[in-house]
Amino acid sequence: MRAGFDVVQGDLELIQPHEQWDYSNTHGPYVTSTNINSSSVNGFSDYSSKPHVNLERPNELSEWVEQVTKTLIEDMPESNPEESFQTDADVPTTYGSSVSPQMCETRPRKMARMNNWSEEVQVGDQQGNQGLSLIALLFECAVAISVDNLGEAHRMVLELTQMASPYAPSCGERVVAYFAKAMASRIVNSWLGFCSPLTNHKLIHGAFQVFNNISPFVKFAHFTSNQAILEAFQRRERVHIVDLDIMQGLQWPALFHILATRMEGPPHVRMTGMGASMELLLETGKQLSNFAKRLGMSFEFHPVAKKFGDITDLSMLQIRRGDALAIHWLQHSLYDATGTDWKTMRLLQELNPRIITLVEQDISHGGSFLDRFVGSLHYYSAIFDSLGAFLPSEDTSRHRVEHSLIHREINNVLAVGGPGRSGDDKFRVWRSELGRNGFLQVPMSGNSLAQAQLILNMFPPTHGYSLVQVDGTLRLGWKETALYTASAWTCHVSR
Repeated sequence: MRAGFDVVQGDLELIQPHEQWDYSNTHGPYVTSTNINSSSVNGFSDYSSKPHVNLERPNELSEWVEQVTKTLIEDMPESNPEESFQTDADVPTTYGSSVSPQMCETRPRKMARMNNWSEEVQVGDQQGNQGLSLIALLFECAVAISVDNLGEAHRMVLELTQMASPYAPSCGERVVAYFAKAMASRIVNSWLGFCSPLTNHKLIHGAFQVFNNISPFVKFAHFTSNQAILEAFQRRERVHIVDLDIMQGLQWPALFHILATRMEGPPHVRMTGMGASMELLLETGKQLSNFAKRLGMSFEFHPVAKKFGDITDLSMLQIRRGDALAIHWLQHSLYDATGTDWKTMRLLQELNPRIITLVEQDISHGGSFLDRFVGSLHYYSAIFDSLGAFLPSEDTSRHRVEHSLIHREINNVLAVGGPGRSGDDKFRVWRSELGRNGFLQVPMSGNSLAQAQLILNMFPPTHGYSLVQVDGTLRLGWKETALYTASAWTCHVSR
């Protein structure tokens, strides 16, 4: 019990930086709670001038989107799913095919039904109907894309980009603006027949650190995983951590601190950090090595500029017999960090790790385009709601996160992701696949729950963050929408 208390307290102390992370595109310290300006924490009043949704509804944007999409789906006539809702892999090769009149009904009829719903929830003023109209038009555009009517979809995208701004005080309008941009990219990619997105990893890493400072989601992923790894490394003298997408390594100083001060003495720590840029990996390794040196801890860092699923020779990971092996994976939708899912799974089985820590976004990358559209619209509406409750619409940190991270994720899910675009079938829920492929779940402990709860305590309860423990996992969400799920796994015979 004492050890568990020290873990929680020690990790929270590490929220204050021991060292500056000085990438040129990164601003601010490692992880801070002191940077949070309490004067800006005022619930939904930060966007009280929001024109498109009812301010008195506690979970208004994500609930609004859920109800609107449900209404639109119910309003669509029955049709042959093979003809109307083709998956990315099955779309016709001839572009510009028309949508049937039954599939895309006239907007006046559809909006009449939307207006009836808006009166029921007391949003029925002109501005409220404009917000509902945006979602209705966005959904119509998604339907047109799903049946490959790219000409009509392009016309609707142009209309959406004129109506919605990513700088608007309304969270709903910002969501529509970014989704419209992503679908514009999807249309262009479909016309060209391929998609090769450019990824500025320095820009992403800097924005990711800002996201870490203004929201509990990244901290939740880091600290709950650290706790599970710490418990797996108990009384082990030599340990090895493989991070499948290490980025800046913001997660690991807190774990190093606890390992360096444990009663049985610090272990020898080896870390394999994976990523796309060798330059950034070397910089991350330098920062972590300097931190470990200050703690007096024996540490080795091994960079691998390759996707985990693309590794064909296990010697690249420098696995040593006798080391307690932990594999960590914080999933995100920014880019494909691991490559083909089935190859990644096979490699995990070959490595036979003592512990796998997995933090997943509760959003599917598989299935048809329309499936991904509806799921991601509900998911990111909740994300935008959570940011809007904490930061005013003109806040530069909020805009940086929305533009450099969330927009990129939406674009990847809609414009890039999916079996038809990547060439690979993606697992819908990775933790389910782990269970089906011989891995055993390790229930997240009470200390992990305490870690997560202490992190949430940094954000006033009025913000609406929710934390639940379900089937051995920990789930963090906004109001009633689960957004991130942390789980831990082991093999039948762990090293």
